[in-house]
Amino acid sequence: MARIADLLSAGKTYSFEFFPPKSDAEQATLTRTLHELEPLQPSFVSVTYRGGAASRGRTFDLVTAMLHVTRLQPMAHLTCVGHTRLELAEILVDYRKAGIENLMALGGDPPQAPGDEPGELRHALELVELARAVGGFSIGVAAHPAGHPASPDMEADRDRLAEKLAHADFAVTQFFFDAELYASLLDDLARRAMTKPVLPGIMPVTSLSSIPRMAQMGSPVPEWAQARLRAAASRGGSEAVRAEGIAMATELCRALLDLGAPGLHFYTLNRSTATREIYRALGLAPTLSAAG
Repeated sequence: MARIADLLSAGKTYSFEFFPPKSDAEQATLTRTLHELEPLQPSFVSVTYRGGAASRGRTFDLVTAMLHVTRLQPMAHLTCVGHTRLELAEILVDYRKAGIENLMALGGDPPQAPGDEPGELRHALELVELARAVGGFSIGVAAHPAGHPASPDMEADRDRLAEKLAHADFAVTQFFFDAELYASLLDDLARRAMTKPVLPGIMPVTSLSSIPRMAQMGSPVPEWAQARLRAAASRGGSEAVRAEGIAMATELCRALLDLGAPGLHFYTLNRSTATREIYRALGLAPTLSAAG
């Protein structure tokens, strides 16, 4: 299995993110998506984690299946929420026994349901330190170009990120839409003497209805981008909106690579078509079809 830190040292990486299926229908969709994306030979893929026993099993099963059944290089997400320190240590040990070497260490969203426990560890840094104690992991952490919603201000956000990265190997950002935000993030880290790789996260806007949901996820679509999407809708309806969203994401990817980004990380939502179209537009997979 390839360690992500080593892949980043060797050159640019191109990676995809998935979430574990909850139903047979979702499983069928994900299986088809993996079949369609595997020929793109991504550097690695990541699998999200929502916390709790059910998500623990789904993430573990999907990550280990990817490792042993496909040619994909998986990275498992793990959050502090809903677990004691001992439970988290057990999960980490189980991953190492299964051969998993790549980990995304996250604080996790606060528990929403009555009776849910916040977890014994409260911050991603504590989970990074625990994973280091278990040993053998290449560890990533999350970065927020516009600042984490819970941060009191940008300075505090960048201080915490630099502190996490000092103990981790790399960061992956929340999705965003302005290359200037990424450049500013790197500048802020450089002022803190932190130069470890930060992979930009990409999620194209493929419908007007997704705009409010992206804002709820902490990454509002900027007004200039909304204006382009609305103009596309007036010209050609939903298909034109989708095409414009793919074009904007492709432009962003080119700008980020020009800025020296160490790669690109695509949030797929368990679908393949948009990612494959961006890949083709960037010339990363010129012989692959975007049908499907």
